[in-house]
Parts: sequence; C-alpha cells; structure tokens
Amino acid sequence: MTFADPWDQKISAFLLSPSQFLATTTCESFLAELLHELRNDKASDQLKILIVSLLLEHPTILCPSSSVGEETALELLSVFSHTPQKSIILKCNVMLAITNVIICTSCLANHTKMAEDWLDFLFQMIQDTNDYRCGLSHQPIRATACECLREMETCSPGLLSQKLEALHLLKQQETTVLHQSYCMLYTLGLKNAIRILTTQKNVTDLEFKSILGGNEGFAWKSNQLGLTLLPINMMVHVPRLPPGLDCKELKSIMSSLLEESYLQTPISQSALLRELVEVVAMVPGLSPTLFKSQLLRLFGTADVSLMHATLFMKDTFTDSLFTAEDENFLLKRLVGTAQHPLLRISEKLFCMECILHFPENRPISSSGEESLPVLVTPRLAASLHPTVFNDSATMLCRLNLLCLVHLEADEGEADKGISYLLEHIMALLKIIDNDGSREVVVTSFRALFIFLMHFNGMKELSEKVIDKLCDMYSKHSRLAPNLIGLANRIQEHLNDPVWSVKLLIGLQKCIMEMPPLQLTIHNLSWHLKVLKRVAKEGQITQRNTIYLLLNILINSNLCERGNWQVGNAVLAVCRNLLEHPSIDQVFIELADLLQYISVHYDDTDIKEHARFYYTLLTNLSWEKLTGILAKGLDGGRAKERSHSAIMAENEGIASNLTVHKTNRHVLQLIKVQGEASQRSLESSEMLETTGEAKNWLEVYQGQFQTSGFGSEVTLRYSLTHAKDTDHLFDKVFTICLHFEMKDSNYAKVNDIHVPCVFRDRKPPEVQVKLKPFQPYPTTLCVSAIFTTQDGRSWHSRLPDVSVSFSEIFLPLPLPPNTSCECKEQVFDRIWEAAASGNPDKSAISLFCFKTGDESLTDLIKTHFQGYLITDQQSKRFWKVLFFLPPTCHVLLKITQAEDAIQVSIATDNWELLPFVNSYLQNITDHCSTTVTDG
Repeated sequence: MTFADPWDQKISAFLLSPSQFLATTTCESFLAELLHELRNDKASDQLKILIVSLLLEHPTILCPSSSVGEETALELLSVFSHTPQKSIILKCNVMLAITNVIICTSCLANHTKMAEDWLDFLFQMIQDTNDYRCGLSHQPIRATACECLREMETCSPGLLSQKLEALHLLKQQETTVLHQSYCMLYTLGLKNAIRILTTQKNVTDLEFKSILGGNEGFAWKSNQLGLTLLPINMMVHVPRLPPGLDCKELKSIMSSLLEESYLQTPISQSALLRELVEVVAMVPGLSPTLFKSQLLRLFGTADVSLMHATLFMKDTFTDSLFTAEDENFLLKRLVGTAQHPLLRISEKLFCMECILHFPENRPISSSGEESLPVLVTPRLAASLHPTVFNDSATMLCRLNLLCLVHLEADEGEADKGISYLLEHIMALLKIIDNDGSREVVVTSFRALFIFLMHFNGMKELSEKVIDKLCDMYSKHSRLAPNLIGLANRIQEHLNDPVWSVKLLIGLQKCIMEMPPLQLTIHNLSWHLKVLKRVAKEGQITQRNTIYLLLNILINSNLCERGNWQVGNAVLAVCRNLLEHPSIDQVFIELADLLQYISVHYDDTDIKEHARFYYTLLTNLSWEKLTGILAKGLDGGRAKERSHSAIMAENEGIASNLTVHKTNRHVLQLIKVQGEASQRSLESSEMLETTGEAKNWLEVYQGQFQTSGFGSEVTLRYSLTHAKDTDHLFDKVFTICLHFEMKDSNYAKVNDIHVPCVFRDRKPPEVQVKLKPFQPYPTTLCVSAIFTTQDGRSWHSRLPDVSVSFSEIFLPLPLPPNTSCECKEQVFDRIWEAAASGNPDKSAISLFCFKTGDESLTDLIKTHFQGYLITDQQSKRFWKVLFFLPPTCHVLLKITQAEDAIQVSIATDNWELLPFVNSYLQNITDHCSTTVTDG
C-alpha cells in the first residue's frame, strides 16, 4: 500500500458523503489533519492538490464560521509561502482555495484582516507585468491571481473601483498571453464602478473622471450595495448616468478594448462584449455605434458564444446599431448555421431557438413567447424542412419552426408547405405502423402534437390524421396510452374538445368493429383503457360501449376466469359511465351490465364493487351520484370520498388506500431535559459485592460476556406538533415512527408506535433505544405514518434528530449498591490498562483550562455529577468515568493546579479523543483559555 492510499480513501469517502464521513470525526479534527498533511514535505504534490480540492468544493462544511475560515486561509497562505517554486500547479490551487475560503466564509463581506492582506498580496502579484521579476515560470501564478481578483470583484462589486487607473496601466504594459486576463479584470472593474455611480444622485464630471483615474485603496464600502446582473433588454429599465457628462476618456478606453478584443479567445471575447454592452447601456454619452466595427467579424463567426453576444447586442440596441440589412443578413446567417454539417446538434438547436426568439428591430409582439420574425419566409426556411433522417430533437425543432413559417405564409406557398409537413407526419406514422421502436413512437407523437397545435382547425387535414391513427390502432393496440395522451394534451392546450372528441369517436368505432379474434386478454386491457377515456366525454354516446362489454362478458370465459385486473378495468369504464350526462339514455343497459358482473364474475371483490355501483345507479339521482363519485377537491369530509367500494383502477380507492405525503413537517421530536441516558442493568444486578480480595476489574469485565449487557442507550423525546401545521393535523392517530441512520455506526432502530397526538393535550413521551457499534455522534432521519380524523393516511418527514456525543455517556455499569472502593478500583485498573495498553487502541491526553473555584464546582455538578467515581473536593481532585456502549470508556482525572485546571484523559479507543476534546471545549467555552495536548 502506498503512502497516499489512506488519504485517497479518506478523500473519496468525504467527497462521496461529507455528512456521513463527519459522523465518525469532527470537522475541526479533519480540517486540522488536512492542513497538517499540506505542511508535510514528504507528501506528493498530487496528494496535496487532492486535499486542496476539498476546500475548493466544500469550504463551508470544513470552515463553518468566519473565524475558522480566516484561520484556515492564514494556514493556506503559510503553505503557499513554503511551497517550492517548481510546484506551480499546487501553488495555483492553493491560491484558488484561499480565495474560495475567504469568499464563502464571509471574510470578504466582513472586511477581515486576512481578506485585506490577501487582496494586497494578489494585487502586488499582478504588478509583475511581462514576468520581469519572477520569470516566465511565474506566469500561471499571475494568471491565477487575475482570476482570484475577478472572483472577488464579482462577489463584491466595486471592490476594485478605486484601482481602475492602475489596472488600466497594467493592462497596457502586459504584452504576454495574460493580456486577456488583465483586460477581463479591468473591464469587470470598470462596469461595476459605473454601475455604482448610477446609484448616486447628481453625478458631476469630476466624480465621473475620478472613477477612471482612481488609484487608491480597495473600496470596501461599495460591496454593501449587493449589485446584481443588469436585466438588459429593450423592455426593461436600465439604471443610467445623467446625460451631458464628458465621456471622451471613457470612449477612448472602450475603443481600445474593442480593437484588442480579436486577440482573445471566443469565450473571453463574449464575456468582454457583454460587459462593454452594459457599460454603453448605462452611459448616455456613449453611442452603440462603437460596436459597428466589430459586427462584420461577429457576423462571420461560427462560435456559439460569440453569436450569443451578437444577439445580446441586437436585443439591447436594436436599430441603434443594426440596420435592416444587418438584421436580414444575421437571420440568413442563423438559418445557414442551423444546418451546418460541422456543428454539433446542440449548436444547431441553439441557432433555431435564436431564430424563434430573434430580437427584431420592430417586433410585432413583445410577449417574449415564440414568434416568427417577419423576415423568415418559406423561401428562406426551405432548407430547414424536417426529414425522417434527422435526430429527434432537430426534427421536432425544425417542424415547429416550419409550422410557424407556413402558418403565416401566403395562401399558395402555405398550401404547398403544409402538404409537405403532412406527408412528413404520415411518413412518421408509417414507420410506427411497421413496428418502429419506442423512441420513434414517442418522437412521432410529439411531432403530431406540434402539427396539430398549429393546423387542427383545417378539417381535411384533421380527418386524414384521425383516419390514419384509427387504422394504426386497429393493428397496434399497444398505442392506446400514446393516443389517450395525445387527446388529453390537445384538449388541454387548445381548450377545445372538438379534435379530441373526433379522435375518441373514431377509436370507439374502431374497437366496436374489431373481429372477436382480436379481442384477446392482452388487447382487451388496451381497449378498456380507451373506452374508459371515451366514457369521460359527455358528447359521445355510450350505448355501443355498454353493448360491447356485455357481449364480451356473456360470450367469453372472462367471468369464469375471474381475472381481477380485467374486472377492475371493466369497472373503471362503468364508473365513468355512472358520471356521464346521458346516463338516462343507457340506464337499463348499464344496470344489466352491472348486475351481470355482480352475479357471474368469479371474483368476490369485483362482484361487491359491481353490486355497489348497481345500488348507487338504481337508488340515486344523477346529481347525487356524481357528487358521491367526484373527488373532494379540498380533501374534505369523509362522506365525500370514502366508500371504499368505489373502485376504478387506482382512482376510486386512491384517496382511501393511498398514503398521502405532507408538504411540510407535521410532527417533531423534542429532547426531554432531565434524567441522563438510561441503560439495561439486568445482568449487573446479580453482581456480588462481597469479598475483600476480589479482582473487581475481572468481575466487571465478566459482565460483558452476557449477551446484550450495557449495549443500549435510551433517549427520551416528546412527540409534539411542529409549528404552523394545518388544522387538518390537529388530531392524528396510530402514529408509526420510522428511523433511519445516516451512518453505519448504529444498529437499526425499531419502529415506535404511538396511539395518538392531540395539539391541545400533553405530548406523549417516546423512548428511542440506540445500540451503537461505534459510539460516535449521529443523526436520526425520522419519518411518520399516521391517520387523520377523516380516515386518510399520511406520510410526513420529521426534522432530523441529532444525537450528540455527550448523549451517549452512561455511568459505570455496576449495581447501585456497589461501594466507592469497588468503583475506584475498576477506574484505576482501566486507567492503567489504557496508559500501558495497545497504542493502536488506547491513548492518553491532557486538556487544560482556566476557571475560578465556584465555576469549577458548578461545572462538576452540572456535567459530571452522575459519572463521578471520586469526589475529593477538599483536595480539589475528581475522577470521572464515562461508559460508551458497547465496550468503550473515557476516564478523566480533574486536578486544580495553581494556574489552570488540568484534565487528564485516558480512553481504550483513541478515535474518541477528537470528540472528547470538542465536548470539553464546549462545556468550558466560558473560560478564558483552553489548551489541549495529545
């Protein structure tokens, strides 16, 4: 095993689940290990980079407070200083980690000393232009310094607003590849400085020029403004400076940045152009024609990021920058790029989306929805017609675009284009007819939906499509879900049932005309789904449906076979028929059908449901019948939705048998303050306490041979209502609490059953029994299933329950009548064993703190009273023993010295020391000083 292997495993475990990893240690301890390893000269650079990556990805977990973040940043700065110059990649990663920690732990926002020093350090680093002082090898560090400054300026806008002159000078001096980084840093600082200026009133020329010529310290006060990205487009107000300011110097700077932009990478150019567009939008004295010289180059680009920047300029400045010829050329360019063979599919889709959302100079609609630009004609878009050879996403996007094109075209061109699109749809359906794959089926129905959304009003086209779909269904009944989904979506989006009703009538007719040989059990399940959907439409007569169902049941062996799924599907159709407006016209036929099922179907459940439906049909008016069957929209009274006999697949019984999920916490567990944790001492009750020469340690250890001795910790909680819960949950019954552990250090916790919880009564107390494998702090994920007064069952998450280290403490597991001498002998023997035992398991340590006599007495009484072995208050000496199931011990010898309180620690499990240290720090945090020595 190599030296780095243990660290590889630790890092992998932490990245896989930080919370589970930290359940076995503390973040302070793990952070200390990480920083110690970074200072280890024997560790490789690759390992150190992996360690630094943890601080890059999870800074707030490892540094939970601003003070810890500042200390960590100082440690990392020390690591950076001592890292040799040849380890350039490591130094760059450490710089990024320092910046990340400073930002994420609010050191930057709080203007800490570390943040100020780090900013000064970065700024000094970028002043070595062209690598004169440190040489070419230092170039990656300068590039990283620029990125760190950009990140800090982004998170604290205006931080560099008083450094613009210096940044501009550095940008001009830099002639290496890092010129791009300096440009990006300067442009961001310039934009944020102007943005801050727009928030001030009555800005003068002197104030405006002072921003451009600033060369002072960092502007810490400006970061309190919390500036956000500008919502720039022609319909949104942009904060602007007052008109009339002298902008000659700024205009010169802008021109210089634009002239140099072609030297940068496409992504950097795009970011630069966006920043400059925002600057021009905020300064009335600058004309958008500044960008005119860049348009020809941008029009010819195939890079998506630059194309996006161009469209951003188009949306911002419209005809102030783009002429009608420019607009026409840009559209043609997008159409050509959308079919370029060398571009990826995602890039082509982006181009088509740009066409659909093209920012026109004179838009007809301003709703922001998809609308076709006026300049996109059938002739221009002819090359974008979809084919069956396109991938799914491209074909659907092209189809949507061409539908819009031909919908707005002249009559002659429109007819020709629509005919082509219909042929394309028919070709797709023919592929399905020839047993196309599932992907082809889904794509084809999506294409059909898009086509019908635009042309459903054309009667001839609609009838052709419906005829084709019915013909397909007669051969492939498995298409039932797709057809039902298509009818539902068309009805939802058009708010017009005409086309969907025609399709459903066609499918009903198709099923009626099928020969008996096609009505197999497998196909019948699909047909019943269709008939169930047909029965929901009040405009469709249902007599033929009832005749078909009765005929199938009488002339087949379905009733004798008693298939529950088939019977359930038939009842689903009947349930919808009971709610049909024309039920009076088919009253007798439906009654005959339900009576036949209730008598002849060989399944008791189906028979009972059919009998109940028959009773409802023959005894209630249609209004009362639909009122009973309808779902309660407000989840209301039981009489509106109970009747467990009302069954239609998973609909009728859903509100009764389905376990509903709550949107928020309903119940919570609150720790009961008072008694310490309990344990089972049944075995220890029989321990003999007589005899003078007895080896009490052997006797004590002999107890653990009894299975289950001292292995459980019992925690007491009150089960109460959470805050702001719905009145529906004021009274809950038959609660079942289920527990899940976030780690593998404990055995599974058994479910706990509580009869009821009422808001206006004293909350019941529950006892949670934990059986540790390793006595570490943990978190319990708790959920509950319960019933409300209306008979519904609910599932609700409870807030997680944290179990601290001290909650696992138990007194020494000896009988209550055990003498003090016996306890002290056991204590001393365990201490000796820990001090001289196996170093792989046992350990001793020392913890010191300062406090007064009264404070120490209070501390002993409050935290150690139940665990005292020896209480020699006169000698200012105490012995404390914590037993941690299943077999661990933590022993403390507390001595009051002249200048401090010394706590000597011994344990037979050295992995508990970080938790012991944290526990002692927490209970002594009121003291002035604490010192730990491992």
